[in-house]
Amino acid sequence: MHQGDHVTTISAAVRRASAVGLALTACFTALPGATATAAGRDGGAVTARAGLDRYYHQRLDWRSCVLGPDDATGHDLEKAGARCADVTVPLDYTRPRGRTLKVAISRIAATDDRHRVGSLLFNPGGPGGPGLGYSPLVRQVMKETGARYDVIGFDPRFVGRSAPLDCGWPVGSSVLSAGLSRASFERQVALQKGLADKCRATNASVLPYVTTRNTARDMDVIRGALGERKVSYLGWSYGTYLGTAFTQMFPGRYDRVVLDGALDPRRYNPRLMRGVERENEQALADWVAWAAKRHSVYGLGRTRGEVLATINRVVAASARHPLTVGTGADTFRLDDTQVPFVVFSGTADDTDEARAAACEQMSVLARAAAGRPTRLSPQFAAMLRGALTDEGSRNGSVQSAILCGDVSVPRDPERYWRDIERSRAAHSLFGPLTNNIGPCAFWDRPREKPTQVRHDTPALIVAATGDPRTPYTGSVALHSLLPNSRLLTLKGANRHAIYGQYGNACVDDAVNRYLATGKLPARDRTCLKQGH
Repeated sequence: MHQGDHVTTISAAVRRASAVGLALTACFTALPGATATAAGRDGGAVTARAGLDRYYHQRLDWRSCVLGPDDATGHDLEKAGARCADVTVPLDYTRPRGRTLKVAISRIAATDDRHRVGSLLFNPGGPGGPGLGYSPLVRQVMKETGARYDVIGFDPRFVGRSAPLDCGWPVGSSVLSAGLSRASFERQVALQKGLADKCRATNASVLPYVTTRNTARDMDVIRGALGERKVSYLGWSYGTYLGTAFTQMFPGRYDRVVLDGALDPRRYNPRLMRGVERENEQALADWVAWAAKRHSVYGLGRTRGEVLATINRVVAASARHPLTVGTGADTFRLDDTQVPFVVFSGTADDTDEARAAACEQMSVLARAAAGRPTRLSPQFAAMLRGALTDEGSRNGSVQSAILCGDVSVPRDPERYWRDIERSRAAHSLFGPLTNNIGPCAFWDRPREKPTQVRHDTPALIVAATGDPRTPYTGSVALHSLLPNSRLLTLKGANRHAIYGQYGNACVDDAVNRYLATGKLPARDRTCLKQGH
């Protein structure tokens, strides 16, 4: 789904958000001036009465986005003509007169006033991906259509500039493998329990409210504060689940909806990667073939079998003794719970650039497994710092808090061990990772039931057939739940997140045509990966 603070480009943001990570009937009936009520048939009802009026009626103070001389995000927003504001929302929507939060938003105003559509909110994934800084890039990928929208970026509650959550974790990601042995799994149980305990010790008062449903409620408050009757929405990866939740909770409050790399809302839970081993192994197989053709560059093997053997040797070596990679301050030790994560992270993108980066990373690990000194690229060092050290604590903390706050998971470690052992025979590399225990096994149970789809939504769903993070089957499933939606398929790509990221003109043009006209394609469409 997303994970992590994202810099430079939306494409990088979506890749990082998704590499690690990875709608009940509810209707706010309040237009400005009315009572606001969200009611759910499944027990997740929230009744706010007149207490929400002040949130929907608030006046926003638009100001510079720059927080200081070193604020790169703020300066980029400033150059693009964006302005920023804080939207006040209740921590607990059942207690609107209680504690409040500030949700940071940015806006690039429409320049084609004559053909203005309205405001477009977006989410880059995660969970926990910040969106405030990506308004200029979203505006750019929309091309000339972007001039017709106020493009609204926002950092969801407890992310980025919106009261960021930090549990003080020693790592930046809880997504790790169980390793090759029962002993390594037991170490994972202890680590994951420790992560949950740290969040409970540092943030117990807010954890119950770090949820997708509350972010969806915040989005509707943003809509009201902007003075819009409806808003359009664009979501990648986890952002598709957030968009599904929003459209189900507020069925009269959205206009045009694009969901790229969609999740089946019935499958959404903290164990999202469980069941996607086949897609990841196909993506890995394609990368292995690419690497074998470039043995002279990366030295990983001349055939597919040799490259796979290299990966297996590296994992086995890391199980015997952690591999030491890097130099100086950027020195890391990776064991058999961490090496599979590195391989897994390299499969979410089939572009030559991404495959080359994955080859470079595996070459480093292979040299370390052979006892040779290694030097890390700045990108690999940054990835390892973000995932394996406390530098990424905020990212991992909020991602887990959202997932654990949304849906409960089994609590018995033996359940996970049985799943790991069952999957290991068929999926020796990825099975112990996708089935591993996580902090949610030790989390307090969610206060609301998961989102269910009860309202049809005429959304445009974008999906790649080889998506290794949110499999194509998820987009097909969501499409079946939303009969009036349309499915835009990119055939032949092992890529997560397509629109505006992959450079496929067929997909980009179709999405922008829909955003410009509001008219979905007459039928489902298929685009081909360029070069196929």
